[in-house]
Amino acid sequence: MRILLLSTSYNMLTQLIHAHLREGGYDVSVTLSLSDDHLRNAVKTFHPDIIICPFLKERIPDDVFLHIPCVIIHPGIVGDRGPSSLDWAILEEQQEWGVTAIAAAEKLDEGAIWATRTFPMRSAAKASIYRNEVAEAALALVDEVVQRFASGDTPTPIDAWKGEIRGTAKEPMRQVARVIDWTRDTTDDIVRKMNSAESSPGVLDQLLGEERYLYGPHKEGKLRGPTAGAIIGIRNKAICRATIDGAIWITHLKNKTPLSIKLPATTVLGDAVKGVPAYPLPLLSAETHETNQDIWYEEKNSVGYLHFDFYSGAMGPDECARLAEAIREAKKRPTRVLTLMGGTEFWSNGMYLHEIEADANSAERSWQNINAMDDMVKEIITLETQITISAVFGGAGAGGAIMALASDVVCGRSHGILNPHYRAMGLYGSEYWTYLLPRRAGKRKAIEITHISLPIAAAEAKRIGLIDHTLSDNRTEFVGQVREIAETIAGAPDFDEQLARKHNARATDEATKPLESYRNEELEQMKKNFSGQSFAGVSYDKYRERFVRKLRPEKIPVNLT
Repeated sequence: MRILLLSTSYNMLTQLIHAHLREGGYDVSVTLSLSDDHLRNAVKTFHPDIIICPFLKERIPDDVFLHIPCVIIHPGIVGDRGPSSLDWAILEEQQEWGVTAIAAAEKLDEGAIWATRTFPMRSAAKASIYRNEVAEAALALVDEVVQRFASGDTPTPIDAWKGEIRGTAKEPMRQVARVIDWTRDTTDDIVRKMNSAESSPGVLDQLLGEERYLYGPHKEGKLRGPTAGAIIGIRNKAICRATIDGAIWITHLKNKTPLSIKLPATTVLGDAVKGVPAYPLPLLSAETHETNQDIWYEEKNSVGYLHFDFYSGAMGPDECARLAEAIREAKKRPTRVLTLMGGTEFWSNGMYLHEIEADANSAERSWQNINAMDDMVKEIITLETQITISAVFGGAGAGGAIMALASDVVCGRSHGILNPHYRAMGLYGSEYWTYLLPRRAGKRKAIEITHISLPIAAAEAKRIGLIDHTLSDNRTEFVGQVREIAETIAGAPDFDEQLARKHNARATDEATKPLESYRNEELEQMKKNFSGQSFAGVSYDKYRERFVRKLRPEKIPVNLT
């Protein structure tokens, strides 16, 4: 079966479905909704049997959907219509939500129903629900739709649908629906409003005399202030604001001015927060549930678990330096295994492109960032006192995916994807990828991975050696399985022999070619890319600008052509 994926952008869900269908043996092509004529040309070239749209904001032309079955994956229950489905579901505190596969029709979201899936709602950010519950439901829907289509089934008109229809048409959510009243809204109210707007468009608010969008809410359990809305603390570039019944951390802001981009809160506010008390936490402190904490540590049964949960998985020089120091501290602990847990939403996506884009000297900032990434990854590679495990539950891309390969053992969720490549970004890449990727997949496969530059499904990643264990997609079960693997290694009778083999292998590799040589060769190429030299026909500066500012692509990315 020939399946064309049509999407507004090659977002996480599109990548996940793309990798899933390829792994299922289907002939899959991807195109972006750049224009009606572009879609027509894609159809004419590829001759799809069916078109599936994981993330589509535009209407499909009549002459396409009337001749080829087109299926819209809509993040809403049956009957729900409109572009703000999850926003409304969170704000209205819906207990159950869903995803529905809808046939394309003249009016958006009003076509016949192919299938639907529902799930219980969590109290969580919109982006988190999209990446988890929506993504899992969407994968199941795509499988069902493809199987039904192959058997000759057709969708059911909504007026003939026999199941429950609870959804209604909803207008696009405006800022007025989630405006914060600091004199009346409780902390939970503010968190819910911000969750409904995370990670786009954010909640518009007045802060220090300026209109700014707020992102990244974390409830604070201890700090308090006399005036609701006032900034009462800072930590790791986040600000803490008092509320009528407590306080809330806000990690990121965006000014409501042309060309502004989302950045860490203290970066946006600058000197305006000088003198605000800082409340740092020890690097290896235990998890505190009601606060802003992006690194924490726990120990059990000779295993250390180092968690790092950076916003969108972005790691600037500061995040890299703090994580590198945490790794150095963790390796001093009396443990046999160090498990790098990443975060619930992201493992790591490498360099902090937003901070780089905002810097007046983006080339120098990029250089600082990649060197900090390399320093941190080196700490993992050269850690010889413990067996290391990368527990990759959240998204992992570019240098963040390569970073995961630095550990001795790699675990991933069964429906996860890896993007261990840089070509589509216009970068040669670093983080010792020229050592780590061939070490696991072999030189030929490493070249293929970096050249093709497509997301790799967990099953394929395990087959080619990038992942050792594929585990549950349920976070609680995943963590339990990781603990079992880690404790089995720590308690193994031959643990000392395992550690000795690790030490000898690293010594042999170093004698063959020092790590510093890999790094210098990679950075020599990266410096050219940072200075404006394109890689594989892609400009890093232009890619970064489009990515950060969410600009519509002018053409299909090089990895999809």
